[in-house]
Amino acid sequence: MTDALAFRVLRRCGHARRGVISTPHGSIDTPAFMPVGTRAAVKGLTPAQLAEAGTQIVLANTYHLMLRPGADVVRQLGGLHGFMSWSRPILTDSGGYQVFSLADLRRVDDEGVVFRSHIDGATVHLTPESSLAVQNQLGADLITAFDECPPLPTEQHVLRQAVRRTVAWARRSRAAHARSDQALYGIVQGGLDAALRTECLEQLLEIGFDGYALGGLSVGEPLAETHAFLAEFTPRLPDDRPRYVMGVGTPADLVAAVAAGADQFDCVLPTRNGRKGYAFTSQGVLRLRNARHRLSGDPLDPACGCYTCRNFSRGYLRHLFSSGEVLGATLVSLHNVCFYESLMRHIRAALDAGEFDTWRRTFADGSAAGRSEDEE
Repeated sequence: MTDALAFRVLRRCGHARRGVISTPHGSIDTPAFMPVGTRAAVKGLTPAQLAEAGTQIVLANTYHLMLRPGADVVRQLGGLHGFMSWSRPILTDSGGYQVFSLADLRRVDDEGVVFRSHIDGATVHLTPESSLAVQNQLGADLITAFDECPPLPTEQHVLRQAVRRTVAWARRSRAAHARSDQALYGIVQGGLDAALRTECLEQLLEIGFDGYALGGLSVGEPLAETHAFLAEFTPRLPDDRPRYVMGVGTPADLVAAVAAGADQFDCVLPTRNGRKGYAFTSQGVLRLRNARHRLSGDPLDPACGCYTCRNFSRGYLRHLFSSGEVLGATLVSLHNVCFYESLMRHIRAALDAGEFDTWRRTFADGSAAGRSEDEE
C-alpha cells in the first residue's frame, strides 16, 4: 500500500466493517458516502455547506474536467483542492464510465477510446496513460485506473472483452501513475458474473492496487440482482484494502452494500433528486410538487437537524419549486446530502456498538429504505 493511503478496520459485524482511511488531506471514516462533484462542484452546494453536512470526501470527474477547463488549468490554480476550495480528501474517477455513457463514440480498441467531445465536437483520444496524466495533474487523494464499463444486461462476449481490456488498461494505468502522494484504485468489471469478476479481480491483485472498486453496477440490471451480487462478491475483495462500490445508490442500496462489506460509495441521487424536489427523509421519499404540501408547515423531516429542516416548511419549499426559484434546489439538495451523511453516521455508530444487524432490521422495517409518499 502506498504512503498516500493507510486503511484500518476497527470493528466488524458479519461482513460489514467500520474503518478509517487516512490520506494526505485528512481521514475518512468508513463506511463513507461521497457526494458527486462532477465538474469540481457538488451542484448547488458550497464547500462550507458540504462540510457542515458532515461530508468528509467528494468525488470529481476526470472526463468532464479534462474537457473543461482542462487539467493544466486546474493544476495551475492549485490542483482540485485549491481550485474548488475543498481542503478535505477528493477521489477522481477515471473517465471511463462517462466516455461509454455520454460521449459520441467513434472507436474503441485495445489502445483506448476515441470520442467526440460533447462540448465542442472536438475529437479526443483517452487512454490509460492520458487518464492517469490528467488525474495526476488534478491532484486528488484517491484516483482510479482506466476501465471499460459495459452496460447491463449484455452478452457474455461483451463482458469478457471488457474484463480483458480493463485488466490490460489497469496494468498500463499502474505503470503510468507518476505521483506517490495519490493512492490508485483498481476497478473490477465482469457484470453480474461472479466467475468473470473473480477472474478480473485475481489479475488486478497480481498488478497490485491501494484499493479495489466494483464498477459496472446500477447500469440497467434489476436491483435485487445487484444486491444479491454484492452480498456474494464484495467479501472476496482484499480485506486489508478499501472496498469501493461505484455509482450506488439509494439508502437501501447503501445499507445492502455495507452489509456485504463495502467501505465507500458515490451517487448523484441526493443532488439530482434534490433539484427535482424529491427529498429523502426518515419517513420515506417526499415529492414536494405534490399539492398535499401546499399548506404544510412541517419540516421535510422532523428527525433531521439540517439547515433546511431547521428553517423552512414543506409549504415554502413547494412554493420555491412551483415558482422556479433555484433556492429550492439548493435547500433540498442540502437536506438530501445531510440525510445521506447522517445515514452513514448511524451505520458507523451501529457498527461501533456491535449492533449493525439489529439496526439494519429496524431500517428495513421502516420507511427510510426508500418508500415514496405515493406508496402510502
